[in-house]
Amino acid sequence: MIVRRRLAVGIGALAVGMAAPAVASEARHGEAAITCTNVSSGTSWQIRVDYDKSTVDSNPARISEAEISWRDATDGGNYTLDRKSEKLTVVVASSTGGYSLFHRCRLQN
Repeated sequence: MIVRRRLAVGIGALAVGMAAPAVASEARHGEAAITCTNVSSGTSWQIRVDYDKSTVDSNPARISEAEISWRDATDGGNYTLDRKSEKLTVVVASSTGGYSLFHRCRLQN
């Protein structure tokens, strides 16, 4: 009897613990236009994130609470946007070793 009670309490606590993060941080829905800026030149542009379809500018993306990452087939760049720091890193591979670019993006809360 005591073992069953402890097991039931443990399962209940586990269920509450798993549900709390889902309620505390609801996933975003819909589309968002995010403005990014090249930190060296000051040039700005927008990217479109569709949270429902998990795409960025129509490219398949991985979207988590920490980051948004995608590959753009037109320029071959691998993009990673850190949602906390708002830093966008672009890595482009090439036969000579490739290069990286660093930008800033303004995320709307």
